[in-house]
Amino acid sequence: MALELVVMGAASATPTSNQYTTSQLLKMREHYFLIDCGEGTQKQLRRSKIKFSRINHIFISHLHGDHFFGLVGLLSSFHLLGRTTPLTVYGPPKLKDLILAQFRASGTFTSYPIHFAVTQHKVPQVLLETDDYTISSFPLKHRIATTGFLFEEKEQARKLNKPVADAYGVPVCDYHWIKDGKDWTSEEGQLVPNKELTFDPPAPLSYAFASDTMYTSDTATYIQGVDLLYHESTFCEDKAKRAQETMHSTAKDAAIVAQEAGATHLLLGHFSARYRDFQQFEEEATEWFDSVWLAKELHSYRLSSKGLEVESLTTSLSDEK
Repeated sequence: MALELVVMGAASATPTSNQYTTSQLLKMREHYFLIDCGEGTQKQLRRSKIKFSRINHIFISHLHGDHFFGLVGLLSSFHLLGRTTPLTVYGPPKLKDLILAQFRASGTFTSYPIHFAVTQHKVPQVLLETDDYTISSFPLKHRIATTGFLFEEKEQARKLNKPVADAYGVPVCDYHWIKDGKDWTSEEGQLVPNKELTFDPPAPLSYAFASDTMYTSDTATYIQGVDLLYHESTFCEDKAKRAQETMHSTAKDAAIVAQEAGATHLLLGHFSARYRDFQQFEEEATEWFDSVWLAKELHSYRLSSKGLEVESLTTSLSDEK
C-alpha cells in the first residue's frame, strides 16, 4: 500500500508566470482529497491528468486568497462537467458565505449538492472517519483563523496465509475471525496461533499538512509520529524577521517542527517569490532534520513502507489537449 501526494502549487502570496499558489491532491486508500485551492488549481489538475469526478472532499486551511481563490471556479467547472455526486468542503466559518455570494452575484448554480463543514481553529477536530482512515484538523498560528490537516490510515485486517490455513484444515467460515487477529482451535482442540495463519498487514501511513503558520511547538504535539509532514517555509533564515512579522515559518522552523514531531519525512513549500534558488531552503532545513524534500509543482510524492519516491508529472503545453 502507498499514499501519494501530488503538488499543484507551492508558491506563496501570488501566482507567477511559472508558479502556482498552494494546492495539493492526496490519494489515500483509493480516495482523492483536495487540500487548498489556489488560483490555477483546476488547470494543474488537468495537467496531472487527475479526474475531477474522483474528488469528493476539499479541505481549505484558511481564507487568504492564495489558498482558496481557485475554489469557486473549480466548483463551477464541476457543474459544467455534469457532476451529480455530492461534495463536502471543509473550511473556516465564512467560507460558505464567500462562495455562495459569488454564486448569487453571477447567477451560478450547481447540479450537485455541496455540504460546507466548518473547521475549528482553536482545538483539534475529527472531520471525517471511515473504516479505512481518519482525517482531523489542528490549530495553526497565523494572522487569521488557520488549521492544518492530518490524514491517517487505519490498520488493515491481517492477510490470510491460505496454504498454512488449508494444511490445518481451517474452514472458510473462520477466515473472518482469523483476519481480525484471533487464534484458531481445531475440532481436536489444537490451538494454532494467529501469527502462523496470517501475515502482518502493511503499516498504516499518515500525512500532515501544516499550512501558513509561524513556528509553534504545539504543531508537533498534534502530529506525533507522522510519516510525511508538509510544513510551509515561506522564508529562509536571512528573512527570519520578516517571517515573524508576517507569522510565517522559515525552513529551519519547519525542520524543528518535523524533529519535534518525530516525523519520517519533511516536505517544504509555500516559497516566497523573493527567492530564485529554492535549494537554500533544503540546505537550511537539513541542518536540523535529515529527510528533507522540496515541494515541486506537478510532482508526485509516493510514500510507502520502502520510503518516499518522487516522480515528475510534467506535460509540455504542446502535448495538452
